[in-house]
Amino acid sequence: MTNNEMMWIAFAVIMTVMFVLDLFVFNRKSHEIKFREALTWTVVWIGLAMLFNAGVWYVLGSAKALEFFTGYVIEESLSVDNLFVFIMIFSYFKVPRALQPKILKWGIIGALVMRGIFIMVGIGLIERFHWMVYVFGVVLIYTGFKMAFGGDEEVHPENNPMVRLVRRFVPITKRARGDRFFMKRRGIWAATPLFLTLVVVESSDVIFAVDSIPAVLAVTHDPFIVYSSNIFAIMGLRSLYYLLAHVMEMFTHLKLGVSVILAFVGAKMLLSNVVEIPLVLSLGVIIGALTISILTSVLLTKKQHR
Repeated sequence: MTNNEMMWIAFAVIMTVMFVLDLFVFNRKSHEIKFREALTWTVVWIGLAMLFNAGVWYVLGSAKALEFFTGYVIEESLSVDNLFVFIMIFSYFKVPRALQPKILKWGIIGALVMRGIFIMVGIGLIERFHWMVYVFGVVLIYTGFKMAFGGDEEVHPENNPMVRLVRRFVPITKRARGDRFFMKRRGIWAATPLFLTLVVVESSDVIFAVDSIPAVLAVTHDPFIVYSSNIFAIMGLRSLYYLLAHVMEMFTHLKLGVSVILAFVGAKMLLSNVVEIPLVLSLGVIIGALTISILTSVLLTKKQHR
């Protein structure tokens, strides 16, 4: 058994155990996740990712460990934009806080499958058609520019193709009863508004993956590093959502930092055949952009309050 195969097995075991504990043991019943609980699980997932990174360093070497860490930081930073969108989606459908964890839980399950497909397709395209690197680079720069200067995002679920498809073929109830996605109405199974919310969340993750997967592919083409860093970030996204939801107004400039990261990673892909930007320098730019945007947001928020 090779070292890479050993790490795949270790990753699968860790994810399976933590997946069951987080989503089906501690959070089996729908309930509102408070700040302290969200903070605890955020620390757990970040700590677990760092421990796994140490394992990558020990088994696969420092270069792979640096790739994993950089990919993980990129995914976590890009996840912040997901959180803003999730807040707007839940607000649009008027989903109570107690029911939001179930939607995010099944959203994560769908993301685990979709990200794996996107990663395999993305790596396959780059290996077969090298010019796809430039396509991905342009997409990232465009997305970063749009995020920085496109104004506030708006959510219009009524225009979502998947929502239209569901409405066309599946009866929809006007109200949700409990945390059920489906219920019987006059002897006919119908979807509840919670299911529509899940459809919008899942389709939104497809859009996020179009940005996040190419961003990590700018760091490495190793399927193990790309997928494992992606999944660790996604699994921690649920608790991070509830942690930041309480203080989201303090990070008004965080999206600007994320847009800088996207533009930088896109430029890195476009210049890959001209100049090789060291991974350490890339990591410094990413962390620097995040740090500056967070500090600026906090300082300006305090100034406004005064």
